[in-house]
Amino acid sequence: MYKLLVVDDESTVRYGLRNYMNWEKYGIEFSGEADDGDTALEAVERFMPDIVLTDVRMPTMDGITLSKEIRRRYPWIKIVFVSGHDDSEYMKSAMKVSAVDYILKPVNLQELCAVIERVVADLNAEQTERKMTRDMQVKLKESMPLLREKFLMSLIGDNVSQPGRIRERMDFLDLQLPLEASFWVMVVSMDNLADIRGTRSERDWQLLCYAVQNICQELADRHLNGYMFEYRGGEFVGILYADAGEASVEENRHGSEAIDHSEEPLFLLASDIRDHLKSLLKIGVTIGIGERVPDLTGLTQSYAQATEAVARKWYLGKNRIITMDSLEPNDENYYKFDYAKSSELVSILKGADTTQLQTTLDELFAKLSLNRRDGLKYCRNVTMQMMLLAKQLLLELNVQANEPEEEETLYVERLFNMETVDELRHFLETTLVNVCHKISEKRSGRANNLVGRVQAIIERRYSDNTLTVSEIGKEVYLTDTYVSLLFKQETGQTVNEYLTHYRIERAKEMLKDPSQKLYDICFAVGYADPSYFSKLFKKITGFTPSFYRDIQHSGKRQ
Repeated sequence: MYKLLVVDDESTVRYGLRNYMNWEKYGIEFSGEADDGDTALEAVERFMPDIVLTDVRMPTMDGITLSKEIRRRYPWIKIVFVSGHDDSEYMKSAMKVSAVDYILKPVNLQELCAVIERVVADLNAEQTERKMTRDMQVKLKESMPLLREKFLMSLIGDNVSQPGRIRERMDFLDLQLPLEASFWVMVVSMDNLADIRGTRSERDWQLLCYAVQNICQELADRHLNGYMFEYRGGEFVGILYADAGEASVEENRHGSEAIDHSEEPLFLLASDIRDHLKSLLKIGVTIGIGERVPDLTGLTQSYAQATEAVARKWYLGKNRIITMDSLEPNDENYYKFDYAKSSELVSILKGADTTQLQTTLDELFAKLSLNRRDGLKYCRNVTMQMMLLAKQLLLELNVQANEPEEEETLYVERLFNMETVDELRHFLETTLVNVCHKISEKRSGRANNLVGRVQAIIERRYSDNTLTVSEIGKEVYLTDTYVSLLFKQETGQTVNEYLTHYRIERAKEMLKDPSQKLYDICFAVGYADPSYFSKLFKKITGFTPSFYRDIQHSGKRQ
């Protein structure tokens, strides 16, 4: 409720205003009264009213003087004059002290109600405005990190103009960036971004990004000055500068040549960021560093250079610190993958010559890696083209591809998530080598023979607990991927499933002999852990080894 103070030297007027007006109806509390200006000032300090209803003429301090003092001390208090004199001079004085209204004596309740309604309406409006202002200030404070980040993004995205305006914005955002200093832009880009992002929930992803930014900022504060922020998913940008005293250029011992030590903290910072993110968050990053610029107007250029440096990881490799100085000049002799090279690779696939295939791919990717401009994009396109040619060849030769459409879609997705030429090279080689094996098997009809050879190896080496699909592949001179694929196609079981069932069958035979201990049987069929063997045996047979043995013996006795 709003508080009201009545000031009048006539006690009857004060009594009437206090008792004949329903103040609560208007949300007003009658807080107190005073008989002159002096006591009214004390009452104002004591009650802190929202409204002062005061007479104009009073013996010690009149209402005009009182109002001036109230206005000086408490400008938000609403003042309404009550005057028994219809005097224009008094009314002019009342208006000069910003009185909100005046009422002539004798007080008419209807007129008083109308005035109070207007005053309360003003108070309500001001209260709403104050609340809105407070709410906006709270929201502004809450959004300040976002506003700072947005401003920092604008520094690297737009050419800085109007330095005076920039200074004003930085002061408002409480950003400590000098208008003129030696600046660098650093870009920290997560390696294997698609895999990292795809294996995390949205909450875990946001927590990871928050952790990366915090680590980068803490290390930046340790080595240099500036700000690290997330620019886009998986990419973090640093606007960095050194103190004037730190960015020193000094002469060497001979005094003939200047040595610039200012970039040493920059590379220490980059190295620390890479090492800390690897050890603390188990993620690799590639860091690009733009050239040093003399002031904020150069940040756009430095960011473009840092971004270009990071983009070169496609042929330089991941988990590196790359600067513009380390990049080779653009090679204008752009290599193009032509029809003749396509025909050559198709001929190699038809001949199922894996040795020649690897040699040709080495030559092809060595040339593709020289394409600096849009090299990764072009390399992906060539890889996709070769995969489509291989698929078309399998269809022409009536060789089943064996992969459902869903897996083919995942292959394409994996292809476009790869970030380096080495990853693309390995991916394409693995795919094409398997194509060669399929074509070779189709022509020789050795599929059944391969399954028999795998089964024979398992029968011979099942007791070896180091036996793996990779080991079996080496014995049949094929990749483990191809062995697994063909065995599954021909038998309906994976190699590991067949190996497990074969071992359990051998164990069941051995359990018929009561003289053999369970752990001896476990080791004899290729398992090093009796507990694991027992769980696996129960999973396949429905019984533990000991219970299975008891059943066998009880059956014989019956």
